[in-house]
Amino acid sequence: MTGPVYQSLKAHWPDCRVTVLVKPQFAAALKGHPGVDEVVPFTGIAPALSLIKERGFTHLLDLHGNLRSFLIRTLARVPNTAAYRKNALGRRLFVALRISTPGLLRHTVDRYHDALAAWGVPRAGGAPGFKKVLVMQTAFLGDSLLTLPLLRRLKEVLPGATVTVLTLAKTADIFRGTPWVDEVLIDDKRGRHGGLAGPWAIAAELRSRGFDLAVIPHRSFRSALIARLSGMPRRIGFDSSAGRFLLTDAVPFSWDMHDLERNLSLTLPLGAAGAPSSGESRYVAPPAVSAKLSALLPSGPLAGVHPGSAWATKRWLPERFAELCVRLKADGITPVLVGGPDDKALGASIARECGALDLVGKTDLEDLKALMGRLSVFVTNDSGPMHLAAAAGVPVVAIFGATTRELGFFPYGPGHRVVEADLACRPCGLHGARECPEGHFLCMRLLTVDRVHAACRELLKAQAPAAGARSAS
Repeated sequence: MTGPVYQSLKAHWPDCRVTVLVKPQFAAALKGHPGVDEVVPFTGIAPALSLIKERGFTHLLDLHGNLRSFLIRTLARVPNTAAYRKNALGRRLFVALRISTPGLLRHTVDRYHDALAAWGVPRAGGAPGFKKVLVMQTAFLGDSLLTLPLLRRLKEVLPGATVTVLTLAKTADIFRGTPWVDEVLIDDKRGRHGGLAGPWAIAAELRSRGFDLAVIPHRSFRSALIARLSGMPRRIGFDSSAGRFLLTDAVPFSWDMHDLERNLSLTLPLGAAGAPSSGESRYVAPPAVSAKLSALLPSGPLAGVHPGSAWATKRWLPERFAELCVRLKADGITPVLVGGPDDKALGASIARECGALDLVGKTDLEDLKALMGRLSVFVTNDSGPMHLAAAAGVPVVAIFGATTRELGFFPYGPGHRVVEADLACRPCGLHGARECPEGHFLCMRLLTVDRVHAACRELLKAQAPAAGARSAS
């Protein structure tokens, strides 16, 4: 995360020489950074002081903020010193007592730049020089949706660059037509890019396009290998990637952040702000409903209901979805079942029990986006459509079983609810499982229709004053 600081120093003082003193195990992370001229492994206070005095440094910047770095900058007697304020006391208060202080709400990179302000060094406003950017995201639907804010941020940081996305055929429509994507390329993992030779085949195609920057939210070894084989000089990804050693910039991956915010942190080496900005949670604009879809939808308020998931332990019980639909109909809201082709049998069985409008397997991604513009609430398991609804500004009631909020994939933004059970066995995996490892499936069985229905009513009630204000005007 110190990368943007070096960029700011070089932008303000182009001829300065930047030497970084760092723990030996982290030296490789800074090797090759365009803002760093020399990396010196830290072996102790005495050798560090000797080096500083021998080199005659004019400026010393302390980005550690602990007692050891305080001693070094005090004893080194460098003419100009500045230090990052770590806010250690505030951190301890939050961990021990959950007492939050204003300083904790600011991103660490922003506080690093506060230290530079003492020397009159402004924050560098972007990363000039990158003209052709490739974003590599070949994961699930939800992961792809949560990449869209990253693309928006890249266009802000690199306004003159073209941004290309490498993705799978099944998620390509997420990126096509968005204002932050200039081109979509398909990674054909099961075809010409498959097998052991696949990475070399697709790398050859990418090399011919001359990309100068790869941003890789997908944490697979394959993605990092393809970027390296393609000859892209700058490759930014997460330090938890299986191909971390193939990256030029490894950004810390934290489970304490939502996945949307984690993806935004990949722009930190480019000098961007790491924290989300106002309105970051809205990044999908529902298109107009097609005539075909419009003919299927009744008038009046609609509730989207998504009972499916690729993982069995992420699915709430079908009979409870059916009972919820009955209650929503009694509230004057038409439930609309949605899902993919694999969920058609599930949707049909629920519709038979409750009389909900069954659109499962009958809408493509564009139809689903358009439908979001008609919904008053969206009830869903932890899934890709959950992120689509949240991104379109639809209030979401998310039902979490095998997974938890702490994994960072809950509906992002204000006005959503997560219904879950407090169990020691959760989460049982990053994506869920085919069956409950404990054999009891309490994570879903404990979630009653009463709880989910109450969450729906709460969100619908919150919308009522705004709707009344619009009709009065």
